[in-house]
Amino acid sequence: MGGGRLSGGKRLIHMHFTPTSASWLNLIERFFGELTVKRIRRGTSRSVPELIKTIDGYIAHQTDFPSTFIWTATLEDILSKVPPARKRLHKAASE
Repeated sequence: MGGGRLSGGKRLIHMHFTPTSASWLNLIERFFGELTVKRIRRGTSRSVPELIKTIDGYIAHQTDFPSTFIWTATLEDILSKVPPARKRLHKAASE
């Protein structure tokens, strides 16, 4: 086994580039952000069990009435932001 391949020539690993803006951690941060804004800040919980009930209710509601994320940015809009972002990143890394 050498070079990341099995003896039959099949790959062991297939790497995918995942930008940090598309990571699973961002989805979790978004979930907790929406939970905080839509339920926790709007209500009052006088105990931990009451807070848990509030969170469970939010999750149940989101499960029963899911909303589709609608992508509004065009490919051109996204790609036009890459060069300036890369320039800022390289500048920050060199400081």
